[in-house]
Amino acid sequence: MKRSAPLALALAFACLNPFSAFAANPEKPECVAPAKPGGGFDLTCRIIQTGFLEAKTLDAPMQVTFMPGGIGAVAYNLFNTTRTDDPNAVVAFSSGSLLNVATGKYGEWTEKDARWVAMAGTDYGAVIVKADSPYTDLKGVMEALKADPTSVVIGAGGSVGSQDWMKAALLMKAAGADPKKMRYVAFDGGGESIAALLGGNIGLYTGDIAEMSAHLDAGTMRVLAVMHSERLGEPFDKVPTAKEQGYDVQWPIIRGYYMGKKVSDEAYNAWVELFKKSYENDAFNQIVKDKGLFKLNIAGKEMEEYIHNDVAKLRTLAVEMGLIEAPK
Repeated sequence: MKRSAPLALALAFACLNPFSAFAANPEKPECVAPAKPGGGFDLTCRIIQTGFLEAKTLDAPMQVTFMPGGIGAVAYNLFNTTRTDDPNAVVAFSSGSLLNVATGKYGEWTEKDARWVAMAGTDYGAVIVKADSPYTDLKGVMEALKADPTSVVIGAGGSVGSQDWMKAALLMKAAGADPKKMRYVAFDGGGESIAALLGGNIGLYTGDIAEMSAHLDAGTMRVLAVMHSERLGEPFDKVPTAKEQGYDVQWPIIRGYYMGKKVSDEAYNAWVELFKKSYENDAFNQIVKDKGLFKLNIAGKEMEEYIHNDVAKLRTLAVEMGLIEAPK
């Protein structure tokens, strides 16, 4: 049976451009936030839930699912055992997730056990206290830590060796104090950490600046410093850097999305193209900015290479901090 000319042309075009016909939008799009509501993973999922809608690049509404446990370990395990080929779901991750991979906290799974899709943007570490804290600037905290490393209870959404712990450890070193003497309380995500800070259970939170976007106007917390080389734009332009206060502590944070390692090329490429189209949309970029992130438009093969290189660097840092042994 002969095909009609229009159909033959359509099929030929589809073969040349696989994204046009076969790499359609996911039917039941889902973003998994591997923590409880309120923290950085939640924020990462909300960016695409709202951003894709505003940019009109996604055909169906996106569901956000919370999957706390092990600072991302539960989700990473699930997508390496049960949902390895799920074409509809992406999982939020951050530099903290990559540090956990680098230090072996995700068990047998490595950076090669996921398909890294795209970036949401970049963020930076922050030193945060309650609004009525006796510490009004970074210098006051650092002097207190130097005089008595146990005088300030520090908490964050990660166990010893996590990126939030690493931020606190770097602060301790910059203050001239021993990180091993630090009083550090680990929580499962930023939401729990903020609740503990507001409840007076910890005195200092080493979180991320983007998380503070929704809290600045409320006036319940004070950001003493951002861990970047220079001041950020609005609404964080009034927050001084740690460096300008005499302590060169920097910690950039990337936020993005991965899929199960057995996801088909068709499904993976569909998500990659979805992000690439959204990157070109002003409405999507505005959502990223409104959430306090800074543009970092990387997707697909470039994303895979970026992640593998970044994990290698984090392994080196982990060895230097005594978190893991140097590979033989």
